[in-house]
Formats: sequence, structure tokens, C-alpha cells
Amino acid sequence: MPSQEGEERFYLHYNFPPFCTGEARPIRGTSRREVGHGNLAQRALKGMVPDDCPYTVRVVSEVLESNGSSSMATVCAGTMAMMDAGVQMTKPVSGIAMGLISDADSGKYAVLSDILGDEDHLGDMDFKVTGTADGITACQMDIKVKGLSYEILVNALQQARDGRLHILEKLTDTIAQPNAEVKEHAPTMITRRIPNEFIGALIGPGGKVIQEMQKETETTIVINEDPVTEEGIVEILGVGKTGIDAVMAKIDSLLFKPEVGSVYEVKVIKMLDFGAVVEYMDAPGNEVLLHVSELAWERTENVSDVVNMGDVFDVKYFGVDSRTRKEKVSRKAILPKPEGYVARPPRENNNRGRDNRGRDNRGRDNRSRDNRRDDRKPREDKKED
Repeated sequence: MPSQEGEERFYLHYNFPPFCTGEARPIRGTSRREVGHGNLAQRALKGMVPDDCPYTVRVVSEVLESNGSSSMATVCAGTMAMMDAGVQMTKPVSGIAMGLISDADSGKYAVLSDILGDEDHLGDMDFKVTGTADGITACQMDIKVKGLSYEILVNALQQARDGRLHILEKLTDTIAQPNAEVKEHAPTMITRRIPNEFIGALIGPGGKVIQEMQKETETTIVINEDPVTEEGIVEILGVGKTGIDAVMAKIDSLLFKPEVGSVYEVKVIKMLDFGAVVEYMDAPGNEVLLHVSELAWERTENVSDVVNMGDVFDVKYFGVDSRTRKEKVSRKAILPKPEGYVARPPRENNNRGRDNRGRDNRGRDNRSRDNRRDDRKPREDKKED
């Protein structure tokens, strides 16, 4: 018999050892019952795992006792387990097993909900239905009679729906939605997209930046390029939140672009004679010079008179200064002007004491040599002997 080889992103292993039903026999290979019931539970849950889930998910159901449908219990428990683990299921799934007792002579029948072992053994039908509040995700039917009428099938499906919704309500009362994050001890994988022009900066010369980042944070960082959008796809893998948060903060810092006119919280990280170097609190590593003239409305002689190392305050971002060609931020721009404040008048010109003929206050002509002697005759070529 040919074998099949393939890959899956979601696995459900259903283990049903002999002691579940009071049997005393050795545990050997996987039985047909375990294969069939496990496949039903896997089909019930697989469709609710989103396509963009970055994990390969494996759910293991260990059945310890059985006097009912352990496969439907596996579906309900599997839903709760994945939601608690942080798998972002599209919708929760519940399941129920339906039975049938019928009398062929009189035509009477009764559809049973959540059948027990005896009802399964002595009854005429074992109909298992799983689904969400909006529809069925999987079903399986075993019957011991020659067939079912349309009326019986409709009643069984409707009764199964009522049972599923009742179970689903109890399930969501316990855990209403998937946890936002996986467990702290679980491997974590986060995908982040960045513009193409930032890929090189994140990698660094010869991979220096990304290698140091992986070493410091104990994470694994993989960068690929989207062939369609040409964006960088950054996959961050690690155990624990601290390292991954540090990588995300580095990426946020790399992508940070202050907007002109916006106010940002900054921290003083260096004191200079002509100002203070401040770091954006939202983007560690991004620094900008706060000039001494932008500290306060009053004239500031010493930077330390207004701010000190470690101080945190707000500044307004003005973009790139056309004169200095550097980014400009101001603390005084968001402070109220002092009462009676008079701005210093701007300088009249930049001639530095020269008159309109280019002479300074001592009467010296400081114009360029080219402008002083424009009437000079060209030099004659030296005559040959």
C-alpha cells in the first residue's frame, strides 16, 4: 500500500489508551479508533486557525476516561487550550454527539443529545457534529439501520445545533477570546514589515547591527524581501518577552520620523556648553540637539541653569533648520512667554561694519582682489631671445 508524505501547519493527536474503558491490555500502536476520532477533531478545529498564524500548532488530547464522546470533548478542550495558549482562532468551536432510538414497526423515533456509552452501543445512530455559532466545521455519522429519513436528519441537525450553542456559551463564559500573547515560557514569533530603504540600516555593515542585536537579546532575526511590495519582512523568534520587546523597540527607533509641529517627550542624555543632547522617549537611540537659545524665553548663560542630566520634558519639533541644516527642537516654544518679554531685534545686515562701497570703519577697502583692479591690462607674453 503506497504511503503519503506531506506537511501540515496544524496537528491534533488523540490518545485513547485501553484503561479509558476499563480494559486491561498493552498499549501498542495507534488504533483505528484513535486515527478516526483524532482526524475528526483535527478537521473540526483546523479551519479556525488563521492562515497568517506564524506557528505550527500541535494539540494533544489525552483521554483518561470515556463514557460518552471523547472526540467531541477533544474539540471543546482543544478550542479552550488554543485560546488560552494565544492562538488567534477565528471563532471558537464546540461539538456534540447525537444518538437515535427508533422502532421500525411503529415508525417512532427519538433523537438523543450527548449520548452515553450504552446509548451509543444500543442505539441506531452515532452522529457527531462540530461547529461555531455560524455553521458546521465537521461531522461524522455511524448508523446501524438501513437509512435515515429526511425528517430524522433535519431534527438531528437542529437538535445538534441547539446543543452546540449551549456548550459554546459555557465555553466562552470561561474564556471569551484568545489571549493576546502566547505564554511567557513558549517560543514567540513576531512578524514585522519595514520599508525597503530601512533594511540595510537594520542589517548594518557586514551584518554587524543584526548580529549584535541577536546576541544581546538572545533572539533569532530573519529578514526577507516581499517580491511584490519590496517591503522588508522581519521575523523575530525568541523565548520570553524581554528580548523580543528590545528588538521591536530597535525597529521602532529605526523607523521613527518626527513630524513638524508635533510635541515629543525627550530626556537629556548629554550636557554641552551650547545646548543639551536629548533623546526621544518613544524612540530610544534617536538624538537631537536642543540649542541653548531654545531652552527658555529668558537669556540663558549656562545650560545647567535650566536643565540637567536625566531631565524629562516636552519639546516641539520644527524640522530641519534652513540655516544650520540640522534638526531643530525647542523647549521654549511650548512655554508661555514671560510677562513683559521683549524679543531681541534682528540684526540689520551681515556686512560686519562695511559701507556700501566695501570699506570698513577704518576706511580700508576689503573687496576682493578681482573687484579692485578690473581695469588691469593683460600681461604680455615674454619675448623669446
